[in-house]
Amino acid sequence: MSDQTMAAGFAAAFLDYAVAEGVPRDSLLAASRLTEDDLADQDTRIPVASYRTLIATGIEATGDTSLLLRHVLETRLEMISIVGQIVHASTSFPHSLDQLNRYSRLMADVPIPGGRDRFELVRDADAVWLVDHHPCDGSWMATEASFARFISEFRRSAPEHPFERALEVTYAPPPHANRYPELFQVPVTFRAARNALRINPVWLDEAFDGGKEYVFGIFTRHADALLDELATHDTVRSAVETRMLADLHEGTLSMDRIARDLGMSRQTLYRRLKDEGATFAQVHDDLRRRMAMDYLSAGKVSVGETAYLLGFSEASAFVRAFRRWTGASPTAWRGD
Repeated sequence: MSDQTMAAGFAAAFLDYAVAEGVPRDSLLAASRLTEDDLADQDTRIPVASYRTLIATGIEATGDTSLLLRHVLETRLEMISIVGQIVHASTSFPHSLDQLNRYSRLMADVPIPGGRDRFELVRDADAVWLVDHHPCDGSWMATEASFARFISEFRRSAPEHPFERALEVTYAPPPHANRYPELFQVPVTFRAARNALRINPVWLDEAFDGGKEYVFGIFTRHADALLDELATHDTVRSAVETRMLADLHEGTLSMDRIARDLGMSRQTLYRRLKDEGATFAQVHDDLRRRMAMDYLSAGKVSVGETAYLLGFSEASAFVRAFRRWTGASPTAWRGD
């Protein structure tokens, strides 16, 4: 969604990494429409779309689709985000996972279907899996980066107890799949039913050496203040859009269900949207329009795939809607 935001620390770290790989700094900033001032404070919010453009520009310039993955494996979360500081001050892996779920919005706005936590530990016989509930849209970038972050932190902090054991991902092999054995160093199953990392069960009970109650309290108080600041900018419309996004591919969305998920009646939701000058149908239509432009401008999915992701029953229906939004067909708008 074009108005989703994230912490600037992640963009600043990727920018420095791409520059070290030989990409001109000015070209990266110009393409993403970011400035040095935007990235000066790691807690500043920037558009998620700008971060994605930054990554795409770096990949195009280097010709290396594994650029983000390598960056994540070679950088430290605590140097990028307050959430990393909280994780390193946690008492155990389950405790740190609770903090990641609690403060995930400070890293990036990522709506999760059904209001679930982003990450969940699941036992399967003798195996323990870390499941990522990030919506699956067929792309590999966000999923591989999220698991790489866990792996890199444990490789650096506790190499004596390897964290990762196997990986399952819903996407097809990416262009750099031949580098997975070198980078992930575990068996990988593509086109799986879920995105999940099998982990060493020792980490369910192993205490973190860095767990410090006083420092943890300082970091979480700062993080809570940042969450409160984000909440002051929230609107009912943004909450509805976030909830819609998780189920956008379904096409027809239930106002009753979304109202219930937001803890209000249908009548209350109708009234509060009206107070903000919007209707449920308008929010749905505008969200589809913005997501269509995001998908098509990224150039990663076809017109037909975009129609599916937006919940249109037929590509022709999507084309008609797109003409209504922009006055042009999707292919003409994209410049094909």
